[in-house]
Amino acid sequence: MDSIQQLIREAFSALEYAYVPYSGFKVGAALLTESGKIYTGCNIENAAYTPSNCAERTAFFKAVSEGERHFTKICIVNEDTKGMHTYCPPCGVCRQVMQEFADPDKLEIILAKSQDEYVTYSLKELLPLGFGADNL
Repeated sequence: MDSIQQLIREAFSALEYAYVPYSGFKVGAALLTESGKIYTGCNIENAAYTPSNCAERTAFFKAVSEGERHFTKICIVNEDTKGMHTYCPPCGVCRQVMQEFADPDKLEIILAKSQDEYVTYSLKELLPLGFGADNL
């Protein structure tokens, strides 16, 4: 089975669990570990806004909290209030979390509008001068 197609399906499935009573903007993510396990995440809003959490970080934090530390791919999808899907790149905070747990040259970030419409980037392309452990 093609891992990209499976990640896209899993990310779209995660949209169902998004908690977005304020924006109505759902985001789902599916994160693939080096061992082949998939962790999903959705965005979770909060009335105070800043405690909200993005889908990508939800997936990473779930995986890390279960002992995973090595990741190869993440797929990110969205659905707006009209049911439309667009390419939804990760925010800067999510890119920084990805930098912490993945090789920027190797992590593949898949942005999908549908099962057949997607683009891929490396983390290095989306965060060219990322700050990591080597900077300390």
